[in-house]
Amino acid sequence: MFKLLFTEMAAQDFDSLTAEPALKKRLNAVRKALGYLETNPRHPGLHTHKYSSLAGADGEEIFEAYAENKTPGAYRIFWHYGPQQKHITIVAITPHP
Repeated sequence: MFKLLFTEMAAQDFDSLTAEPALKKRLNAVRKALGYLETNPRHPGLHTHKYSSLAGADGEEIFEAYAENKTPGAYRIFWHYGPQQKHITIVAITPHP
């Protein structure tokens, strides 16, 4: 199991999803994806891949995981390993860029 940590931006992204009742389905998809990240960041449903145009604050490799797929404005979770072993830092939860 991994421990999920959230940057301030990611926490705000998540809070904005929880505050909007119309986004309940999207919120459920994000929660499910976060659950997969906790147990297996390479879960096939996440379609995890390296996102080369971003780097973490300390130069970490950033990965993109799908919370939704084949839907307009599908949400993605951007994350990196660390700061410690068995930690994953969620950088952002946003619509597909």
